[in-house]
Amino acid sequence: MTDRVHQFLSQLSIAHPIIQAPMAGGITTPELVSAVSAAGGLGSFGAAYMRPDELRSAIHHVQKNTSCPYQVNLFVPDKTINYKPQHHTQALERLKNIYEAYGVNLDTESAKPRDDFENQIKVVLEEKTPVVSFTFGIPDPSILIQLRQAGTFIIGTATCVAEAMELVDAKVDAIVAQGFEAGGHRGTFHSTLRNSKEIPNIGLFSLVPQLVDKIKIPIIASGGIMDGKGILAALILGAAAVQLGTAFMGCPEAQLPESWRQALFHSSDTDTSLTHVFSGRHARGIGNHFMKEMNDVYTHIPPFPFQNALTGPLRAEAKRRDDAQYQSLWAGQTARLTRRLPVAQLMQAFVKEIESAAHQMNAF
Repeated sequence: MTDRVHQFLSQLSIAHPIIQAPMAGGITTPELVSAVSAAGGLGSFGAAYMRPDELRSAIHHVQKNTSCPYQVNLFVPDKTINYKPQHHTQALERLKNIYEAYGVNLDTESAKPRDDFENQIKVVLEEKTPVVSFTFGIPDPSILIQLRQAGTFIIGTATCVAEAMELVDAKVDAIVAQGFEAGGHRGTFHSTLRNSKEIPNIGLFSLVPQLVDKIKIPIIASGGIMDGKGILAALILGAAAVQLGTAFMGCPEAQLPESWRQALFHSSDTDTSLTHVFSGRHARGIGNHFMKEMNDVYTHIPPFPFQNALTGPLRAEAKRRDDAQYQSLWAGQTARLTRRLPVAQLMQAFVKEIESAAHQMNAF
């Protein structure tokens, strides 16, 4: 391991440079988070949609199961969105036929997003959360100051060099370099979206060396990494650690409908694509009927988090029915390499694969 990796491991008090990605929406259960941390990695809560009391309870669960560090990830709200009530009514009307055909009731009140961000911050501060990460931008400086005073290790998410430089200016402790291959939501900043017609489409192995070349703080590689060979490749490019999401979705500790797992196991390299029809923000997932139906008939998608709230009841019902065609099947481009293994065995496999790949390299 390089000095960069050793220093990062020492900063976080973990044994392996492996972070389980904070996948929001219930996938990252306390069992998953604590199992990854107990196995020497960094387990992470995707807490963006969790109510503050739910987050506190989940943190307590992890604290009872392990004394190892863990991470909480939150979405930074966009305060610049001008979304009026009439826009919401129009969007509901467009979704009406899809809801009726699926047998799900949808009303205006149940389809409104919550704003729990400030109270979520209070929870992570009160619970002395060791690592906190942010996606979709940078919190107000006052929040970052409070986290630093609490001794929290702060991680930001960037999809291009410009975003990473903004995070450096904000004095975060490390940056997740999210490649185009990554499953789930793109971490692209609101400022980047406002200043460009397209989201950054930069592959991980292009992004990481560019960030390492310009930035001194640790870079965490994320996107399409599924095994020890991929982990080692990212570390060789200069990453201090890797963050894996889809790779952990096959673990029984993850809360994933079986239809979603089967979609991962039987996917091909061309099955995922970026879409914003589920949430109003671009995210990578396996194609299904809802994506096709929305792309065919829906010309205007409300911004996140409003579209996410509008489609929430439909996705929840599809999850209850275990119907892959109306769930948001978030997955990275290498989903077909997903393994059905308990966390402890998967972590052991990663370590052995890293050692084997390093040995093969030394043979050249």
